[in-house]
Amino acid sequence: MRHLARHQQPEQGELVSGHDIAVLGASTGGVEALSQIAANLPADLPAAVFVVLHIPASTPSHLPQILNRAGPLKALHLTDGERIRHGHIYVAPPGKHLLLEHRHIHLTLGPRENHHRPAVDPLFRSAARSYGPRVIGGVLTGALNDGTSGLLAIKRRGGVTLVQDPAEAVAPGMPASALDYVQVDHCVSLREIAPLLSQLARQPALDESTFPISPDLAPEARIAAMDLSAIENPERPGILTGVTCPKCNGPLWKIHDGNLLRFRCRVGHAYTAETVLAGKETALEDALWAALNTLEESAQISRAMAQRAQERGHVRLATHYEQ
Repeated sequence: MRHLARHQQPEQGELVSGHDIAVLGASTGGVEALSQIAANLPADLPAAVFVVLHIPASTPSHLPQILNRAGPLKALHLTDGERIRHGHIYVAPPGKHLLLEHRHIHLTLGPRENHHRPAVDPLFRSAARSYGPRVIGGVLTGALNDGTSGLLAIKRRGGVTLVQDPAEAVAPGMPASALDYVQVDHCVSLREIAPLLSQLARQPALDESTFPISPDLAPEARIAAMDLSAIENPERPGILTGVTCPKCNGPLWKIHDGNLLRFRCRVGHAYTAETVLAGKETALEDALWAALNTLEESAQISRAMAQRAQERGHVRLATHYEQ
């Protein structure tokens, strides 16, 4: 187990209940990783575990059944407004963001983040906003860097941060990105994560008032929750750029989140710089295929026009269409 720099403990700060809110995010290779964690969690875990796994909205998710078979805790796809209970694993359903409010769970069709819904960052930010130092945030195997911004929010609110060791991850991008931009508390192997969660859940957390909510955290959490007052508010964090959103072509605002460069559009789609680039590459490929289709359609119509001109004896016109 490799323990990294823990946040500085203030000299003052009342100790309160333990770290009883654990949020985990994963993508490629995540089913196997989450199964191993679930298998090693104790039946009496004094915490609730919340999981986001990147999965298309059109794909049925059997993750709760898999986790139920793997370990002793009850795993389930949650319903909007459900109350939080210790000893449960709550899985984000396909196509909906999983957000945490005080004592209950909220599902939303909010804007995609890093091309995903559910995405890891909205869960992490909402947990940081609602539960502060009580949160344990963990980034597991996955490509690109969803989860990095949310882990930063958890760190700033006094929560405990951990990542799966990228060297053993099926896809090291997400944990490696978190290590690059966040002063992570624990970088551990997959087999060490469950014992660490169990240990941290039984340790007291600092008083939430020691770690105030940053000005940008609440608006971003409200956007993910589809709060129209936040989406329509002309005052936005960041600087307006000349770059457009890969999803809706709306304007993007540039946000410097520590050393992490992020973007968010008018209606709330959010990206890191890397996922904006990935989106633009996809848009470029789509545009090239559309251009090729247009050329093929033009050629088809020109051939038909040339044949018709030839049949009517208009040789020069037929040659023009053939060319």
